[in-house]
Amino acid sequence: MRTLSVFNSISLDGYFTDGTSDVNWAHARDAEWQAFTRENAGGDAEVIYGRKTYEMMAGFWPTPVARERLPQVAASMNRMRKNVASRSLQRVDWENSRLLQGDLVTEVRRLKSESGPGLLIMGSGEIVSQLTQAGLIDHYQLVVVPIVLGKGRSLFEGVTERPRLTLEKTRSFGNGHVVAWYSR
Repeated sequence: MRTLSVFNSISLDGYFTDGTSDVNWAHARDAEWQAFTRENAGGDAEVIYGRKTYEMMAGFWPTPVARERLPQVAASMNRMRKNVASRSLQRVDWENSRLLQGDLVTEVRRLKSESGPGLLIMGSGEIVSQLTQAGLIDHYQLVVVPIVLGKGRSLFEGVTERPRLTLEKTRSFGNGHVVAWYSR
């Protein structure tokens, strides 16, 4: 059975998007952080996106700008298999992408039961909250960005269950980011 992990940035006050749904506040450009993202993106995970995150990622990673600025990350992002959960998209065109049809929880249970690499959710807060509620997420890798947004969207909106998580490790960076790895 495959494991399902989350990689997401949150503000110091717990939001994954600001009040206008912007996530640009989470991006750091320093060398130490860039090296970490290159290492972190180098795995063979199969990703799961919601429509909004898919459209944002598909609008950047296949471009010449992405390939020039972050060639290793772009290569990894483009190579990965991508599963897109959407009720409104009719097709997905980014290489190695497929549209998940049907109920999200049912589809993710099916994906987890298949053989293959681990599954990873990046962004996609609505999916994170639904799959947390369903008890399907095994690991959370949260990047705490040292910024207070004041308002925005919580990664766990609507979650009524209270999953108990175990802190596995942390890593801090010179830019103030702290990554915390939790397991269910």
